[in-house]
Amino acid sequence: MAQTRSSKKQSHPRLKPRQVQLIASGDLRLSANQVCWAAQKEMEDALVAAIRAEGYELVRAHPYRPEAKHGFISSQREGMEVFKCIDPEAPLIVAEAVWQYSHHVLAGLTTHRGPILTVANWSGQWPGLVGMLNLNGSLTKAGVKYSTLWSEKFTDQYFQQRLRQWLQTGKCAHRTDHVVPWREVKAPTGVRRVGESLAAELRANKAIMGVFDEGCMGMFNAIIPDDLLHATGVFKERLSQSALYYESTTVSDAEANAVRAWMEERGMKFHTGPKDAMDLTDQQILWQATMYVAALRIADDFGCDCIGIQYQQGLKDMLPASDLVEGTLNNADRPPVKSRDGRRVLYAGEPLVHFNEVDECAGLDGLLTYRVHQALGQPVENTLHDIRWGDADQSGTVDDYVWVFLISGAAPPAHFIDGWAGAEGFRQPPMYFPKGGSTLRGISKPGEIVWSRIYVANDVLNMDLGRAKVVELPRAETERRWQATTWQWPIMHAVTYGVTRDQMMARHKSNHVQVAYATDARAADQCLLTKAAMAHALGLKVNLCGTRAGGRAWA
Repeated sequence: MAQTRSSKKQSHPRLKPRQVQLIASGDLRLSANQVCWAAQKEMEDALVAAIRAEGYELVRAHPYRPEAKHGFISSQREGMEVFKCIDPEAPLIVAEAVWQYSHHVLAGLTTHRGPILTVANWSGQWPGLVGMLNLNGSLTKAGVKYSTLWSEKFTDQYFQQRLRQWLQTGKCAHRTDHVVPWREVKAPTGVRRVGESLAAELRANKAIMGVFDEGCMGMFNAIIPDDLLHATGVFKERLSQSALYYESTTVSDAEANAVRAWMEERGMKFHTGPKDAMDLTDQQILWQATMYVAALRIADDFGCDCIGIQYQQGLKDMLPASDLVEGTLNNADRPPVKSRDGRRVLYAGEPLVHFNEVDECAGLDGLLTYRVHQALGQPVENTLHDIRWGDADQSGTVDDYVWVFLISGAAPPAHFIDGWAGAEGFRQPPMYFPKGGSTLRGISKPGEIVWSRIYVANDVLNMDLGRAKVVELPRAETERRWQATTWQWPIMHAVTYGVTRDQMMARHKSNHVQVAYATDARAADQCLLTKAAMAHALGLKVNLCGTRAGGRAWA
């Protein structure tokens, strides 16, 4: 009788002393793995040299595959097979220079008994930092112990010292003294009362989170267990992307064309061309407009307070990208959509909060942010961004370290310089999005923002919050940053208050960060404190990161 996978006897090799194993999780999409492999190889060569300099040997636990033209683990099953050939007691490095699907390696990492180190290259070219932060958040949620490191060239003192520490002890540490527990924060009584009142209202009246297929791109960290979500008063409506596709086919061309015309009347510019495989076409935009109408109608059918569309699996092979839909939904000023019978305008005058990539942590955060800002009379538009990269301002305009927050396709136009008139549509990169579709690109306007992240740790919902400002850089510097990352996507130049680059990387438990504007610094502080009070009243473990503008402490 043939043996099944589960009944095969496993035989783990044993590494020699001073040997360290390396694995690399990759994308599910072959095209992305092939295009990005060169950057991964360059990073691994630098890592080999850094470890050799410490007197250790780096051993790759799975080979480069010539037939696939890359050396990534590209599926969950492949990851499980790789871990059968890994010494479970030996040190293990997960090296990432690209976006990766965490579930490819999560199963093996949950049972690995040796020290684990996640490492990323400090580069904006491919989302290695983003991939590593997603894996870190997933490991945190799973209760797996790990250390983490990052470097541009793997020769700097910060990296070398901590690499040596990990090689010798199995752990390495970073400063996180910028984090202040909520119990130590001095918040005005009135602010606490507003937050507690909003929490009580949410728990009493409850809300529905519409989820168009769960678990996008293996992001284990982006799924909130139902019992933890229910305790906040929010409940999932599990919807299917196939229903979204079908509903899109029922939308008339006239309705879809009206959506595009509305955007163009307000100044949005679509950069179109004739070749579907490489260009943004009119037909792609038409399909996106039908999806926008369909999403609002399905959300209305189920009474959803927020929705998330997975898109990257399944739907990407049937429809253009959902990004134009997502950014538009998150904007209060957006094309009106009527119910099927034409009698009602759906969600009139307000956003339908959308969480990109079905990141439920961002969905809950977005819903809380919307309600807090609405109650305080502040701008309600909010969105997640990838923590893509950061760099010094090469133009010399800004002395501070400037982060590149870059969402993978769409942000609400209310966040852009000149709003809709500052919005542009470019075709999504073909290696990720075979059916194309327009991005909703713009440069985020200067101003005061609140950033935050909800995540799961120790089977509890946590929220980290901080303050930052968005700065305006010269166009040439913005273009440099776009060309160093993904130029088709919207960009935010962010300066975090009281949080250094390395502190952010050491603490943040996700590839995503939620952002929302306020009218000024004082209003932003009030929004942050009110949201923190609301989250605390809902049972979240809340921490404030960094300082207010000007360096004033929260405690």
